[in-house]
Amino acid sequence: MLEIAKEAARAAALDPDAATPAIAPMPPATRFALRMRPETATEIGSVAGFQLDLPINRASLGPRLAARLGPNEWLLIAEDGETEAIEAEIASALGERFHALVDISHRNVGLSVRGAQAADMLNAGCPLDLSTDALPAGSATRTLLGKAEIVLIHEDDAPTYRVECWRSFAPYVHGFLQEAARDFDGG
Repeated sequence: MLEIAKEAARAAALDPDAATPAIAPMPPATRFALRMRPETATEIGSVAGFQLDLPINRASLGPRLAARLGPNEWLLIAEDGETEAIEAEIASALGERFHALVDISHRNVGLSVRGAQAADMLNAGCPLDLSTDALPAGSATRTLLGKAEIVLIHEDDAPTYRVECWRSFAPYVHGFLQEAARDFDGG
């Protein structure tokens, strides 16, 4: 096992004071990319509090969020500091089944976009139809926002969206959304 002499602290990608009523950085979180065979997800149903037997492009919401982004790909999000416990629970539950679990907590950042104009702000740079008919609450998908790849999760009908992006793109994504919000009361 790899020994860690000194663990680096994760710095905030965005200033928490940069939040507006419509756009706010999400608190730090534990995040994993999980890859496994679809039949394994069907067989086990859920693991470590994450529901895995979901249709593609759907998310189970709650304290532990699981988003199925492809036939064999899930994004798992939990409270910060739960990394080791989740790794142990998943390793125990999956045992010898073929899978890959990668901690991406350091790589991703989340933003909350909410309010009556949330879909319009996102559509300033996202080509998807964000109507509730096309992307109902509980939907999750990879897409683009401007020039950045994001994972977009429609959390509820309030409407509230969770935007997950790579840490290096966070200032761009946040700035893009702030600029789009200027056209509405959200900015």
